[in-house]
Amino acid sequence: MNIKNYLSDKQWKHFYSESKKYKTPFVLVSKQIINDNFNKIKTNFPYAQVYTAIKANPCVDGIEVLNKLGSNFDIATIYELDMLLKLKVNPSRMSFGNTIKKKEDVAYAYKKGVRLFVSDSISDLENIAKYAPKSKVFFRILVDGSATAEWPLSLKFGADVQVVEELIYKAKALKLIPVGISFHVGSQQNDVNTWDKAIGRVSALFNKVAKNGIVLNLLNMGGGFPAHYIKTPHLLQEYAKNINVSLNKYFGNNIPTIILEPGRSLFGNAGVLVSEVILISKKTKTTKDKWLYVDSGIFNGLIETLGESIKYPLYVPNRKGKDSKEFIIAGPTCDSADIMYKDFRNPLPKDIKIGDRIFWLSTGAYTSSYASVNFNSFPPIKTYFI
Repeated sequence: MNIKNYLSDKQWKHFYSESKKYKTPFVLVSKQIINDNFNKIKTNFPYAQVYTAIKANPCVDGIEVLNKLGSNFDIATIYELDMLLKLKVNPSRMSFGNTIKKKEDVAYAYKKGVRLFVSDSISDLENIAKYAPKSKVFFRILVDGSATAEWPLSLKFGADVQVVEELIYKAKALKLIPVGISFHVGSQQNDVNTWDKAIGRVSALFNKVAKNGIVLNLLNMGGGFPAHYIKTPHLLQEYAKNINVSLNKYFGNNIPTIILEPGRSLFGNAGVLVSEVILISKKTKTTKDKWLYVDSGIFNGLIETLGESIKYPLYVPNRKGKDSKEFIIAGPTCDSADIMYKDFRNPLPKDIKIGDRIFWLSTGAYTSSYASVNFNSFPPIKTYFI
């Protein structure tokens, strides 16, 4: 594996030197790369408001970088809200972007000053009307990009366009302020054209409700822009080019306010997870397969390898053996689900040894934030910023 495909010499040397300070497993995240990723998004989408999806990496150091750059923030919980408030982020720069929220959490967010909420159901909408009166609301529609997304999001969130249309009218009746529509094409979306159909649906819905006196002026396109894993993704410029074409095709000179909620594309390639090889073993004398166990697994940073969905590039410094695909890679816990790669053979150097460190690249997003709190009494994996 050529690490130069992922990190410059300067970036790699920085990660590697800092990694020597810590006991595995841990995640290192570069503030500079987060900074660069944010600026890249703003360059390609100069008209868009960025609402960082905190859930991708809810660490104060990273949020401080983005706050200084002027990012807004998408919150999924009141706990993320409290973190932002401690950092003096004004609630006017926040959106409560989770469609599943307790009524007391709606009330708490409203009390703290949040005035922009998302919804996809009548019960949630009624809670917002009661506990966050006269707030602005946007509505999430179902779109299906699961065939080309490595982490699909098309089942749990959103509602059919016809249902959302009824919610818009209901919001108006409840004296809320319906402002727009949101969608998400799936995380790690590999098809640059997937946004087109969704934008077309939104445009049609805008036009339909306008005939009934409701003018919507916000389009939240969520996230979906990919990080660089084993498969090389399209450049962000290609996504921007195609999305711009779609916006002009469907909205012409009346393009609404655009919101983006990047998470993976902000944090992904900014992080490296470092683990240590605990054991290497064979189950039978006749198989070529070797089991390689490391000290971080499904329950401690690598949950997105479930179903072998996310395929991280692996790098082992100071080993010059040819890459081998005979390794099944598993974690340290007493759970047979703790296997990262069994069918997909993520290559490792043939001469890898017990005690070697494996650097899991592009692991700045959805690693430490997903980690178990206390399974097998392993402590949660730590994140260090550099």
